[in-house]
Amino acid sequence: MDIVIKLSQFLLSLSLLIILHELGHFIPAKLFKTRVEKFYLFFDVKYSLLKKKIGETEYGIGWLPLGGYVKISGMIDESMDKEQMALPPQPWEFRSKPAWQRLIIMLGGVTVNFILAFIIYIGMAFVYGDTYIANSDLKDGVWVENPAMQKIGFKTGDKIISIDGQKVENLDNDTNMKVIMSKEVLIERNGQQQTIKMPTDFVDQLSKHEKGFLIGARVPFVVAAVAEESPNKNLKAKDMILSLNGETVKYFDQAKSILNKNKGKVIPALILRDLKETRITLKVSGAGKLGVKPGELDIKSLERLGYYKISTKEYSFAESIPVGLEKGKNQLVGYGKQLKMIFNPATKAYKQVGGFAAIFGIFPPHWSWEAFWTITALLSIMLGVMNLLPIPALDGGHVMFLLYEIISGRKPSDKFLENAQMVGFVLLISLLLFANGNDIYKAIVGK
Repeated sequence: MDIVIKLSQFLLSLSLLIILHELGHFIPAKLFKTRVEKFYLFFDVKYSLLKKKIGETEYGIGWLPLGGYVKISGMIDESMDKEQMALPPQPWEFRSKPAWQRLIIMLGGVTVNFILAFIIYIGMAFVYGDTYIANSDLKDGVWVENPAMQKIGFKTGDKIISIDGQKVENLDNDTNMKVIMSKEVLIERNGQQQTIKMPTDFVDQLSKHEKGFLIGARVPFVVAAVAEESPNKNLKAKDMILSLNGETVKYFDQAKSILNKNKGKVIPALILRDLKETRITLKVSGAGKLGVKPGELDIKSLERLGYYKISTKEYSFAESIPVGLEKGKNQLVGYGKQLKMIFNPATKAYKQVGGFAAIFGIFPPHWSWEAFWTITALLSIMLGVMNLLPIPALDGGHVMFLLYEIISGRKPSDKFLENAQMVGFVLLISLLLFANGNDIYKAIVGK
């Protein structure tokens, strides 16, 4: 069932982004009286799943979910319709329109992508507000479980003071990405401040370990489930372990060292069950395990138990506009930095470029509109930025040639544009194979 929910979110998000992107080309083309022959969600290689002609345009759904397209008459695109281009130009064709109109048509798709992302961020600010833990409330520091983070010097209990000189006010969903993209992080450990320099190839180092958060709020040891072979059948789901062998276990990360000291022993424990403290005995395996699956508490339970003060900031519709615009801008700048890292061989970030499997993997296994819209907004920005790259066959390639035409007053020949389109198409296929090849490689080796 989980995979069905993930797939549903993935296809809904992808379809929404493709349709709106292509609509961004379709609307200005129609406004400038340019004929649009096809409007397709997904590619209709050889045949279509659905199609219907309305007026001069055929609307349809293809079977290959690698994108979508609008076929505009008289335009050199992926269709490579050389027969049409060999005929004399017609007034309704793309090539007959002034360069400024063609430029607007080509910029329409990415413009819609960026506008959509900002609208989503504004809407989310209005509907959900901002939920966070103030950095000052993390009295016992953060939880650092990732081996790559530990290797470069981070430890559980560290307090994150600033990232690249910018003071960290809150621990939220963006904190981990800020750390990944940073050059240095100022922490406080045992009352002393120290700076940790982030390695240039940190993204590559991360890829060599299991995926997970880099830093997070320290959480209590809560039992999610008891394994079939567990010797501790006296534990139940939702039990919270408060102490082991007389040592306080306020946080889950404290249990590991205590259990390792008591391998193979039967030890006393104090648990919280149904809000009542209960004393029991537990058997620790030779590997230092209790035979249980750790769980999580929701943020309201963490607050009720006195672990953290969870802050939620609500916005009126007017207030949500600048907040959403700021979030959109930060995501846009952040994605630009990620691209810069990918194109810098020293970071080895190119190894982490993913394809459709990577995108599918970021959707949660349960339906969450908040997660869905957050991911869709990010993908919309990614789609907009990627389409602006000056690669022939992408919108950015067409824009590059149109700007040349406007500035120089000379239009590139159809033959040149056809050749450039072919080069761009080969390059895109290569990038697609590389990205999805990375997905396959990671699936095989498990990283």
